[in-house]
Amino acid sequence: MSRWIEYNPNPQLRRTIDCAVRAVAGALGVGWNTAYILITAMGFDLKNMPSANSTWGSVLHAFGFRRKAIPDTCPDCYTAEDFCRNHPAGTHVLGFDDHTAV
Repeated sequence: MSRWIEYNPNPQLRRTIDCAVRAVAGALGVGWNTAYILITAMGFDLKNMPSANSTWGSVLHAFGFRRKAIPDTCPDCYTAEDFCRNHPAGTHVLGFDDHTAV
């Protein structure tokens, strides 16, 4: 059985640029349009771009999510596969250099 589940709530099935919107939609269990509105409204309030980590992160924080940083430099680096193995249940949003996934 695969550990990965294909998830793309984008109404046009686009797979680029909107990863934060797709991740927020999945984490909150809302549609893509709702996630987009939440993020852009937060961006407006913060006077920051919707793609900024602090913007979409603030949306998740408002819904009870908490941020935790993990080592990203080796020899202590921690991969997405490691994370999934250690956290098989629950809803988690993973942020990478320039990508976000739920």
